Amino acid sequence: MIAVVFLRIAPYAGFGALMGAAYLAALGWNVRLYAAHGGGCKALLLHLSRLALAVAAFTLCARQGAAPMLASFAGFFAIRTISISRFGLVPEKNP
Repeated sequence: MIAVVFLRIAPYAGFGALMGAAYLAALGWNVRLYAAHGGGCKALLLHLSRLALAVAAFTLCARQGAAPMLASFAGFFAIRTISISRFGLVPEKNP
């Protein structure tokens, strides 16, 4: 029973991970556009598009049920956590 549930939810976690990777890649591109001179309109359009696509993807998962929504969010959050720790964005603790 649990294996069937896992096999049914695993694709949503993978989708969430892919969505998280795309979201963070677009975020990096967005930061570069905001930092560049004269990229304000493109940066704002990318910012709004990035948010709208994330909302649309999570909405589609939520329409499938609570478990697919939570699985996709877990995949998204896992990629976020991995990328933050990989690129050294976590502040170090001072004793």
